[in-house]
Amino acid sequence: MFIQWYPGHMTKAMRMMQDAIKQVDCVIYVLDCRAIASCLNPKFDDMIKDKPTLYILGKSDLVESGDVKQWTAYFAAQGKNFVVADNLSGRQRNFIVDKLKQINRQMLEKYAAKGANVSIRAMVVGVPNTGKSTLINSLCVSKRTLTGNRPGVTRGKQWVSLAEGIELLDTPGVVPPAFEDQQRALHLAFIGSIKEEILHLDDLAIEIIKYCREKNYERFCERYKLDKIDDDNVQVFDDIAKNRGYLLGKKGYDYDRTAKAIVYDFKSGKLGKIMLDFPSDLV
Repeated sequence: MFIQWYPGHMTKAMRMMQDAIKQVDCVIYVLDCRAIASCLNPKFDDMIKDKPTLYILGKSDLVESGDVKQWTAYFAAQGKNFVVADNLSGRQRNFIVDKLKQINRQMLEKYAAKGANVSIRAMVVGVPNTGKSTLINSLCVSKRTLTGNRPGVTRGKQWVSLAEGIELLDTPGVVPPAFEDQQRALHLAFIGSIKEEILHLDDLAIEIIKYCREKNYERFCERYKLDKIDDDNVQVFDDIAKNRGYLLGKKGYDYDRTAKAIVYDFKSGKLGKIMLDFPSDLV
Protein backbone atom coordinates (compact mmCIF):
# COMPACT_ATOMS: atom_id res chain seq x y z
CA MET A 1 0.00 0.00 0.00
CA PHE A 2 1.55 3.30 -1.13
CA ILE A 3 0.39 6.56 0.49
CA GLN A 4 0.98 10.07 -0.81
CA TRP A 5 -1.21 13.00 0.23
CA TYR A 6 -0.38 16.71 0.17
CA PRO A 7 -3.43 18.75 -0.93
CA GLY A 8 -3.06 22.34 -2.07
CA HIS A 9 -4.44 23.85 1.13
CA MET A 10 -1.45 22.43 3.03
CA THR A 11 0.97 24.39 0.84
CA LYS A 12 -1.05 27.51 1.62
CA ALA A 13 -1.12 26.61 5.32
CA MET A 14 2.66 26.19 5.49
CA ARG A 15 3.15 29.63 3.91
CA MET A 16 0.74 31.14 6.44
CA MET A 17 2.57 29.46 9.30
CA GLN A 18 5.97 30.61 8.03
CA ASP A 19 4.68 34.19 8.06
CA ALA A 20 2.96 33.80 11.43
CA ILE A 21 6.01 32.33 13.16
CA LYS A 22 7.53 35.82 13.11
CA GLN A 23 4.59 37.10 15.17
CA VAL A 24 4.66 34.50 17.96
CA ASP A 25 6.87 33.96 20.99
CA CYS A 26 6.70 30.17 21.15
CA VAL A 27 5.21 27.03 19.63
CA ILE A 28 2.96 24.30 20.99
CA TYR A 29 3.71 21.12 19.04
CA VAL A 30 0.89 18.57 19.41
CA LEU A 31 1.73 14.90 18.92
CA ASP A 32 -0.44 11.78 19.07
CA CYS A 33 1.03 9.35 21.61
CA ARG A 34 0.11 6.42 19.39
CA ALA A 35 2.51 7.52 16.63
CA ILE A 36 4.85 10.21 17.95
CA ALA A 37 7.70 9.60 15.50
CA SER A 38 5.28 9.62 12.57
CA CYS A 39 3.72 12.89 13.79
CA LEU A 40 7.05 14.74 13.72
CA ASN A 41 7.01 16.84 10.56
CA PRO A 42 10.52 17.88 9.40
CA LYS A 43 9.01 21.02 7.83
CA PHE A 44 7.85 22.13 11.28
CA ASP A 45 11.32 21.54 12.73
CA ASP A 46 12.88 23.80 10.11
CA MET A 47 10.29 26.49 10.80
CA ILE A 48 10.33 26.54 14.62
CA LYS A 49 14.00 25.91 15.34
CA ASP A 50 14.55 29.37 16.87
CA LYS A 51 11.37 29.41 19.00
CA PRO A 52 10.83 27.96 22.48
CA THR A 53 8.69 24.88 21.95
CA LEU A 54 6.35 22.95 24.21
CA TYR A 55 5.58 19.42 23.02
CA ILE A 56 2.17 18.05 23.95
CA LEU A 57 2.15 14.25 24.01
CA GLY A 58 -1.58 14.02 23.48
CA LYS A 59 -4.18 11.24 23.44
CA SER A 60 -2.19 9.47 26.13
CA ASP A 61 -5.39 7.72 27.22
CA LEU A 62 -5.18 5.63 24.02
CA VAL A 63 -1.84 4.01 24.92
CA GLU A 64 -0.35 2.20 27.91
CA SER A 65 1.25 4.49 30.49
CA GLY A 66 4.38 2.33 30.52
CA ASP A 67 4.88 2.93 26.81
CA VAL A 68 4.47 6.69 27.26
CA LYS A 69 7.34 6.64 29.76
CA GLN A 70 9.73 5.62 26.99
CA TRP A 71 8.86 8.83 25.18
CA THR A 72 8.99 11.05 28.26
CA ALA A 73 12.48 9.69 28.96
CA TYR A 74 13.46 10.44 25.37
CA PHE A 75 12.16 14.03 25.42
CA ALA A 76 13.77 14.65 28.82
CA ALA A 77 17.12 13.35 27.53
CA GLN A 78 16.81 15.68 24.53
CA GLY A 79 16.21 18.63 26.87
CA LYS A 80 12.79 19.31 25.35
CA ASN A 81 9.85 20.79 27.23
CA PHE A 82 6.81 18.52 27.19
CA VAL A 83 3.49 17.72 28.84
CA VAL A 84 1.64 14.40 28.66
CA ALA A 85 -2.06 15.07 28.05
CA ASP A 86 -5.13 12.93 27.52
CA ASN A 87 -6.96 15.67 25.54
CA LEU A 88 -10.24 14.66 27.16
CA SER A 89 -10.39 15.66 30.81
CA GLY A 90 -8.57 19.01 30.64
CA ARG A 91 -6.78 18.08 33.88
CA GLN A 92 -3.45 19.19 32.42
CA ARG A 93 -4.69 22.72 31.70
CA ASN A 94 -2.92 24.56 34.52
CA PHE A 95 0.26 22.56 34.02
CA ILE A 96 0.35 23.51 30.32
CA VAL A 97 -0.25 27.19 31.13
CA ASP A 98 2.56 27.10 33.71
CA LYS A 99 4.89 25.45 31.20
CA LEU A 100 4.14 28.13 28.62
CA LYS A 101 5.04 30.81 31.14
CA GLN A 102 8.18 28.92 32.06
CA ILE A 103 9.54 28.61 28.53
CA ASN A 104 8.78 32.31 27.94
CA ARG A 105 10.17 33.51 31.27
CA GLN A 106 13.10 35.37 29.73
CA MET A 107 10.81 37.35 27.43
CA LEU A 108 8.32 38.10 30.21
CA GLU A 109 11.04 39.25 32.62
CA LYS A 110 12.55 41.51 29.97
CA TYR A 111 9.28 43.34 29.44
CA ALA A 112 8.44 43.36 33.15
CA ALA A 113 11.73 45.17 33.83
CA LYS A 114 10.47 47.92 31.51
CA GLY A 115 7.14 48.04 33.30
CA ALA A 116 5.31 46.39 30.40
CA ASN A 117 2.77 43.61 30.74
CA VAL A 118 2.65 41.55 27.56
CA SER A 119 0.78 38.46 26.42
CA ILE A 120 2.45 35.23 25.39
CA ARG A 121 1.65 34.43 21.76
CA ALA A 122 1.89 30.74 20.91
CA MET A 123 1.33 28.99 17.60
CA VAL A 124 -0.19 25.49 17.82
CA VAL A 125 1.11 23.08 15.17
CA GLY A 126 0.79 19.39 14.33
CA VAL A 127 -0.17 16.94 11.63
CA PRO A 128 -3.93 16.52 11.02
CA ASN A 129 -6.16 14.99 13.69
CA THR A 130 -3.63 15.04 16.52
CA GLY A 131 -6.03 17.01 18.71
CA LYS A 132 -4.85 20.62 18.33
CA SER A 133 -8.30 22.18 18.42
CA THR A 134 -9.41 19.85 21.23
CA LEU A 135 -6.37 20.93 23.24
CA ILE A 136 -7.15 24.61 22.67
CA ASN A 137 -10.74 24.07 23.75
CA SER A 138 -9.54 22.42 26.95
CA LEU A 139 -7.38 25.47 27.66
CA CYS A 140 -10.25 27.92 27.06
CA VAL A 141 -12.98 28.76 29.52
CA SER A 142 -15.43 28.47 26.63
CA LYS A 143 -15.03 26.39 23.48
CA ARG A 144 -14.15 28.56 20.53
CA THR A 145 -12.60 26.35 17.88
CA LEU A 146 -14.14 23.84 15.52
CA THR A 147 -13.15 20.25 16.30
CA GLY A 148 -13.74 16.91 14.66
CA ASN A 149 -12.30 13.41 14.64
CA ARG A 150 -11.09 13.72 11.08
CA PRO A 151 -8.18 15.48 9.35
CA GLY A 152 -8.65 18.89 7.79
CA VAL A 153 -11.21 20.43 10.16
CA THR A 154 -9.13 23.56 10.81
CA ARG A 155 -8.51 25.34 7.49
CA GLY A 156 -7.56 28.92 8.40
CA LYS A 157 -5.70 30.54 11.25
CA GLN A 158 -7.70 31.25 14.40
CA TRP A 159 -6.54 33.31 17.39
CA VAL A 160 -7.87 32.38 20.83
CA SER A 161 -7.17 34.33 24.05
CA LEU A 162 -6.80 32.75 27.48
CA ALA A 163 -7.48 34.58 30.73
CA GLU A 164 -3.85 34.11 31.84
CA GLY A 165 -2.50 36.52 29.24
CA ILE A 166 -1.84 33.87 26.59
CA GLU A 167 -2.92 34.04 22.95
CA LEU A 168 -3.05 30.84 20.92
CA LEU A 169 -2.94 30.61 17.14
CA ASP A 170 -4.62 27.44 15.90
CA THR A 171 -3.30 26.29 12.53
CA PRO A 172 -4.34 23.67 9.96
CA GLY A 173 -2.81 20.22 10.26
CA VAL A 174 -0.01 19.65 7.76
CA VAL A 175 1.76 16.41 6.81
CA PRO A 176 5.22 16.27 5.18
CA PRO A 177 5.07 17.08 1.44
CA ALA A 178 6.54 13.63 0.67
CA PHE A 179 6.51 10.43 2.69
CA GLU A 180 9.99 9.01 2.32
CA ASP A 181 9.15 6.50 5.05
CA GLN A 182 5.97 4.66 4.04
CA GLN A 183 5.79 3.00 7.46
CA ARG A 184 5.23 6.40 9.05
CA ALA A 185 2.66 7.26 6.40
CA LEU A 186 0.84 4.03 7.23
CA HIS A 187 0.88 4.82 10.94
CA LEU A 188 -0.62 8.25 10.23
CA ALA A 189 -3.34 6.51 8.23
CA PHE A 190 -3.96 4.14 11.14
CA ILE A 191 -4.59 7.02 13.58
CA GLY A 192 -6.74 9.05 11.16
CA SER A 193 -4.27 11.77 10.15
CA ILE A 194 -4.74 11.08 6.44
CA LYS A 195 -8.10 11.57 4.78
CA GLU A 196 -9.98 8.35 4.21
CA GLU A 197 -11.14 9.62 0.83
CA ILE A 198 -7.66 9.12 -0.64
CA LEU A 199 -7.18 5.70 0.93
CA HIS A 200 -8.49 2.29 -0.07
CA LEU A 201 -10.07 1.24 3.22
CA ASP A 202 -9.89 -2.45 2.39
CA ASP A 203 -6.13 -2.13 1.88
CA LEU A 204 -5.81 -0.14 5.10
CA ALA A 205 -7.85 -2.75 6.97
CA ILE A 206 -5.56 -5.47 5.64
CA GLU A 207 -2.54 -3.54 6.93
CA ILE A 208 -4.22 -3.38 10.35
CA ILE A 209 -4.86 -7.12 10.20
CA LYS A 210 -1.17 -7.70 9.38
CA TYR A 211 -0.11 -5.49 12.28
CA CYS A 212 -2.44 -7.21 14.74
CA ARG A 213 -1.42 -10.67 13.53
CA GLU A 214 2.12 -9.79 14.58
CA LYS A 215 1.67 -7.52 17.61
CA ASN A 216 -1.93 -7.49 18.84
CA TYR A 217 -3.13 -11.03 18.24
CA GLU A 218 -5.25 -11.80 21.30
CA ARG A 219 -7.09 -8.47 21.45
CA PHE A 220 -7.95 -8.64 17.75
CA CYS A 221 -9.35 -12.16 18.13
CA GLU A 222 -11.30 -11.11 21.20
CA ARG A 223 -12.80 -8.08 19.48
CA TYR A 224 -14.10 -10.05 16.50
CA LYS A 225 -14.73 -13.39 18.25
CA LEU A 226 -12.13 -15.22 16.17
CA ASP A 227 -10.40 -18.47 17.09
CA LYS A 228 -7.37 -17.29 15.15
CA ILE A 229 -6.23 -14.65 12.66
CA ASP A 230 -6.03 -16.67 9.47
CA ASP A 231 -2.96 -16.25 7.27
CA ASP A 232 -5.33 -15.52 4.39
CA ASN A 233 -6.48 -11.91 4.80
CA VAL A 234 -9.62 -12.50 2.73
CA GLN A 235 -10.55 -15.31 5.09
CA VAL A 236 -10.13 -12.93 8.03
CA PHE A 237 -12.58 -10.55 6.31
CA ASP A 238 -14.98 -13.46 5.82
CA ASP A 239 -14.70 -14.53 9.46
CA ILE A 240 -15.31 -11.02 10.81
CA ALA A 241 -18.18 -10.33 8.40
CA LYS A 242 -19.81 -13.63 9.32
CA ASN A 243 -19.49 -13.02 13.07
CA ARG A 244 -20.75 -9.44 12.74
CA GLY A 245 -23.57 -10.24 10.32
CA TYR A 246 -22.16 -7.99 7.61
CA LEU A 247 -23.96 -9.68 4.74
CA LEU A 248 -25.10 -8.72 1.25
CA GLY A 249 -27.86 -11.25 1.02
CA LYS A 250 -27.05 -13.93 -1.53
CA LYS A 251 -24.11 -11.88 -2.82
CA GLY A 252 -21.94 -12.84 0.13
CA TYR A 253 -20.15 -10.72 2.68
CA ASP A 254 -20.09 -6.91 2.92
CA TYR A 255 -16.35 -6.26 2.69
CA ASP A 256 -16.75 -2.46 2.65
CA ARG A 257 -18.58 -2.49 5.96
CA THR A 258 -16.06 -4.95 7.38
CA ALA A 259 -13.11 -2.76 6.35
CA LYS A 260 -14.74 0.34 7.85
CA ALA A 261 -15.32 -1.52 11.12
CA ILE A 262 -11.68 -2.60 11.38
CA VAL A 263 -10.35 0.87 10.59
CA TYR A 264 -12.78 2.57 12.99
CA ASP A 265 -12.04 0.11 15.77
CA PHE A 266 -8.32 0.79 15.49
CA LYS A 267 -8.72 4.57 15.46
CA SER A 268 -11.10 4.59 18.42
CA GLY A 269 -8.99 2.30 20.59
CA LYS A 270 -11.41 -0.63 20.49
CA LEU A 271 -8.56 -2.91 19.46
CA GLY A 272 -6.64 -1.97 22.59
CA LYS A 273 -4.12 0.63 23.71
CA ILE A 274 -1.63 0.43 20.89
CA MET A 275 1.55 2.48 20.51
CA LEU A 276 2.89 2.27 16.97
CA ASP A 277 6.11 4.29 17.32
CA PHE A 278 8.89 4.11 19.88
CA PRO A 279 11.98 6.29 20.40
CA SER A 280 14.12 3.61 18.77
CA ASP A 281 12.27 4.37 15.53
CA LEU A 282 14.02 7.75 15.39
CA VAL A 283 17.51 6.22 15.27
